[in-house]
Amino acid sequence: MTLKDERKRWEEETLRLVTDRFPERKSEFHTLSRIPLERLMLPSDDDPSYAEKLGFPGEYPFTRGVQPTMYRGRFWTMRQYAGYASAEQSNKRYRYLLDQGQTGLSVAFDLPTQIGYDADDPMVSGEVGKVGVSISSLRDMETLFKEIPLDRVSTSMTINAPAAILLAMYIAVAKRQGVEPSKLRGTIQNDILKEYIARGTYIFPPKPSMRLITDVFQYCQKEVPRWNTISISGYHIREAGSTAVQEVAFTLADGIAYVQAAVDAGLDVDHFSRQLSFFFNAHNNFLEEVAKFRAARRLWAAIMRERFGAKNPRSWMLRFHTQTAGSTLTAQQPENNVVRVALQALSAVFGGTQSLHTNSMDEALWLPTEKSVRVALRTQQIIAHESGVADSIDPLAGSYLIEHLTDEIESQARDYIQKIDEMGGALAAIEQGYIQNEIQEAAYQFQQAVERQDQIVVGINQYEVREDIELERLTVDPAIEINQRERLVELRAGRDTTRVKELLAHLEKAADGDDNLLPLFIECVENDITLGEICGVLRGVWGEYQPTFSV
Repeated sequence: MTLKDERKRWEEETLRLVTDRFPERKSEFHTLSRIPLERLMLPSDDDPSYAEKLGFPGEYPFTRGVQPTMYRGRFWTMRQYAGYASAEQSNKRYRYLLDQGQTGLSVAFDLPTQIGYDADDPMVSGEVGKVGVSISSLRDMETLFKEIPLDRVSTSMTINAPAAILLAMYIAVAKRQGVEPSKLRGTIQNDILKEYIARGTYIFPPKPSMRLITDVFQYCQKEVPRWNTISISGYHIREAGSTAVQEVAFTLADGIAYVQAAVDAGLDVDHFSRQLSFFFNAHNNFLEEVAKFRAARRLWAAIMRERFGAKNPRSWMLRFHTQTAGSTLTAQQPENNVVRVALQALSAVFGGTQSLHTNSMDEALWLPTEKSVRVALRTQQIIAHESGVADSIDPLAGSYLIEHLTDEIESQARDYIQKIDEMGGALAAIEQGYIQNEIQEAAYQFQQAVERQDQIVVGINQYEVREDIELERLTVDPAIEINQRERLVELRAGRDTTRVKELLAHLEKAADGDDNLLPLFIECVENDITLGEICGVLRGVWGEYQPTFSV
């Protein structure tokens, strides 16, 4: 069959199913010179490897995108990551961003919340509200989403070790809004393996941590079917210093571990896999980044089909969120970061991302101000509405260099995954320190290149200037912590103490068994049991994770 015949088949069998229900944004697309733009371009000559390596959008191997129309149908979700200080202040920022045209929420939690402590715990004194919003109870969560209809907004929550508990709070808030869990859309990060690898906000040992993850898979499959149950994250792996190849390889190796754990727990791969999502970094080397996203998509499709025997094409799709690279932002000449972020965001769009966060120019200095987050959001909107790159699907496909880089990244990532398989899988590789050491070596090599000036960082090792930073600064009021403590005292004084004791005892027993914990988490938070109290019980049963390797 010729490529022309294949295109006709794709249009009739795949494309029409989508366009009949969801027409494209315009009846015709063209450049500013009125040159018509086709939906996608194909080689002028029949290429025997085309179908195997590239295929068509919305079809295996998904190199050219997971949707048949991609951004001609609708733009990616513009999901700015935000959260700081109190739930009231973060709620105000969320409503501001939605008013400015953001199309999805992304919640940043403070460090105490991320590691399962209440705001009044002595362990976290001085950290409340500093790097994200402080959430200790369902009341905080209700305030965070006040006047935000959860049936009409998609929410991503960057939370891992206690992800199941924060999801329980979100479901409980929705119920109080009168929203059925089946209508909720969004994502919890819920990726504990990358915490062991690169980020460090773990609580529990691997076995119970993986149980929490598969409990979320199982519960959401039935009760919250539109929710992405995990965001398998390469972002933090890259921020820790990995290469693009390592980011793909280690992220997909973690993905393999999660899928295998779910299969071992008795879940059907063609059911839970549709609720998996991924999270990647958009770094500085523009063409490599475009190729990285395409290679990851193609490699994951093969893994799901060949390794796990998934039959449904939706199970083969790698859907991903992207965030521009925080580690590339400089405190020196911070306005330069606007340019870095624009190029990184553009690579994510060329690579076919499903949602995108653009960093603010002042994040190397302090929490971003309203003005800086508005500029970051406008960066996405300019790419979407003014650049024209969203008017054609996978516009860089067929470039000799792009296709070479895509093939190379896929090949080298396969080699890494094979080595990790030989070690016993991602968890074994983590416990042996292999993945961490590989990242550490890559970070060291990059830093050496910067110091030798083989790698130029504008404003750092060349084109330096002496200047006073005159940007507006956002600070967190220390009174936030005092207020949070006072609220917790009030909450504990007003709840049903007998019911709290009964539920905590039930939780302790359930944690030592094998029942799904999500329904119990929901019941606990609805009875004003706090995040720290729930995690305290789980710590008592499961213990805390202590790394056994050295790097």
